[in-house]
Amino acid sequence: MDTQIAQPDSLLRWMASLADATRLRLLRLVERHELGVSDLCDVLQLPQSTVSRHLKLLGDEGWTVSRRRGTTNLYRMVLDELEPAQRQMWLLAREQTEGWAALDQDKLRVAERLRQRSPEAKSFFDGAAEQWGQLREQMYGPSFGTHALLALMPSNWTVADLGCGTGALAMELSRHVGQVIGVDNTPAMLDAARERIGAVDNIDLRQGDLESLPIEDGECDAAMMVLVLTYLAEPASALVEMARVLRPGGKAVIVDVMRHDREAFRREMGQQNMGYDPAEVCGLLEQAGLTESVCTPIPPHPDAKGPARLLCASSKPD
Repeated sequence: MDTQIAQPDSLLRWMASLADATRLRLLRLVERHELGVSDLCDVLQLPQSTVSRHLKLLGDEGWTVSRRRGTTNLYRMVLDELEPAQRQMWLLAREQTEGWAALDQDKLRVAERLRQRSPEAKSFFDGAAEQWGQLREQMYGPSFGTHALLALMPSNWTVADLGCGTGALAMELSRHVGQVIGVDNTPAMLDAARERIGAVDNIDLRQGDLESLPIEDGECDAAMMVLVLTYLAEPASALVEMARVLRPGGKAVIVDVMRHDREAFRREMGQQNMGYDPAEVCGLLEQAGLTESVCTPIPPHPDAKGPARLLCASSKPD
């Protein structure tokens, strides 16, 4: 009799413990990796108190196990150690959460976190190398690598910065190329850009819509849209225009937000949609007449609070 009563009680507790988005994300993470609270806080972008509370509940219900390493508790789900009915319930939950945008974001963040996490048996020289990297950034700033990469661009190129905003990227580009054409449709943004660039003479700021660019056919060797596409009601039209202003063989580069499910973030940032899948952007570029499209996720910076981003590069056929 007691066993019969306990079975539905356990079932209801297991169901209740899975009826929370944060706990589902935690379990998907610790099913694949052994992670500490600080790891999980960084990946989920949640405070320690919230993560610890959910981990305690999951541990109490038998979903996770933990072990001590130094001053840190590491958490893991061991599928084979779950109760048979509990295991079946988890397999169903895992199947039903496939394709969830939040999990795609979590996978990128945990991969970056694991890449940066120092192993226990780090040698002296590994430690010295890590300190050198930190020291180098303190002494020279974080962007010296970016300058080196920009210097690889041909110095005679004309590059369009589409959706240039306050001109920060245009300024970076102007040091390495012949001319930068910055386009934005917001007068206040262009005023801020003019103030920023001052007397720099190879930046041409133009007001206009990205769906109808104030640039001649084939005027540019390269064109960039950086964190712009999610603000556009007609992204396909803007990419057709992007292709139009490129010369044959010209390069198109897009950086934007990967698809996510953070509606509050979308509203706060005033964006039109919840980001893009890499394949979706490649499809839009190809529809615009651009080829050789390559689109990859960008590993998120540990301190970044927004969703992960993607980088897409394409070419206009010769």
